[in-house]
Amino acid sequence: MSWDDEEDRTIYEVVVNHEEQYSIWPADRDLPLGWNKAGKQGPKAECLEYIKEVWTDMRPLSLRKKMEEQAREAGER
Repeated sequence: MSWDDEEDRTIYEVVVNHEEQYSIWPADRDLPLGWNKAGKQGPKAECLEYIKEVWTDMRPLSLRKKMEEQAREAGER
């Protein structure tokens, strides 16, 4: 079955990692290390739509924090 198979009846879990990056994972499988449930489960299209709504900043959390820190430091000068 391909990733884009319209007949895919798999139920997916939206997952998120420590960098606040999102993905989907088959709900009937153990989560990979480093990923946690994000609170949304359903068909692939529904899960991907949810990710599109909530993941509005694609930068990893560590990069966002570093950029905020640099902006604060620049403002203090």
